[in-house]
Amino acid sequence: MASLADVSREAGVSVATASRVLNGATHPVSADTRSRVLAAAERLGYSPSALAQALVTRTSRLIGVIVSDIVNPYFSVIARGVDDMSTRAGYVTMLSNADRRTSSEITRLQTMRDYRAAGVIFAGSGYVDDPRTPELAKAVAAARERGVLSISLTERDIDCPVITADNRAAAYDLTDHLVSQGHRRIVFVEGPAGMVATEQRRAGFLDRMTEAGLRDLAECVEGGFDFEAGHAAALRVLASRDLPDAIVAANDEAAVGALNALRQARIDVPGQVSVAGIDDLPVARFVGLTTVSLPLYELGAMAARRVIDAGTAGPAPDPGPPVVLPHRLVPRETTARRP
Repeated sequence: MASLADVSREAGVSVATASRVLNGATHPVSADTRSRVLAAAERLGYSPSALAQALVTRTSRLIGVIVSDIVNPYFSVIARGVDDMSTRAGYVTMLSNADRRTSSEITRLQTMRDYRAAGVIFAGSGYVDDPRTPELAKAVAAARERGVLSISLTERDIDCPVITADNRAAAYDLTDHLVSQGHRRIVFVEGPAGMVATEQRRAGFLDRMTEAGLRDLAECVEGGFDFEAGHAAALRVLASRDLPDAIVAANDEAAVGALNALRQARIDVPGQVSVAGIDDLPVARFVGLTTVSLPLYELGAMAARRVIDAGTAGPAPDPGPPVVLPHRLVPRETTARRP
């Protein structure tokens, strides 16, 4: 493989001059010299170092994605949207796991800033009243000064563009569907405590139950965003009271866990209890789960496009209002009209 020194010898210029031409430096180089260097590089099949170009131009064709839980398929769909868009534009995606810790988000952002990423996408929802939010906001501002655009897929107080879905409305619409089917006693299995997405989805559930005059029959139980949490929550519901009319989980994975617990207990779904979730992940389609389809792929793709466009035109000084993408209800076999 040809080196930069090989190109400089072939073109009859210094290594420094060849580097300026091939790595995009703004240092003035004559048109004739530039042509000779480019022609030599093409003849030798030279490919410039992406890292060297990043050092010269102060940016790279790298887009970082920080997720809360790397094994959660919710984030896999978002990451696929980012990567598909990035690949088409000649960018590379770097996926990083934060384990739902703001401190990890800060260190991951700082690392990506040091790698001169073009942008960083925060895919996780963050926490309500998080004491480390000001520190994260400071890190976002510092990265922006270095040319790194941050984008959040949930509304967070970190002064960056937001591209999101309406979690509260999604839970409201799902609950409305169950109420319209005649369900009255409905249990909501919450997500992880304190997370913004958990609070938003629970609020949507309670909004609709209150409007329907069913607030006294609504119950929220501790849960999580994984199969095990949904399974355990359903077992607690079965052990402590009469069967509810329906169980709504804060996401599809927890809903499938609840569905499994009910079927193991030989409870007919949806004949005795309806079950529903939120997200519309592949597992929901596989088990016939009623859910709300969130535009996860589109969120990732649009966020990546925003980063790429900013690299061309420069980031806007004002992040502007949040962009909210639509969701849709997807009725399937796990819910039915109450007799």
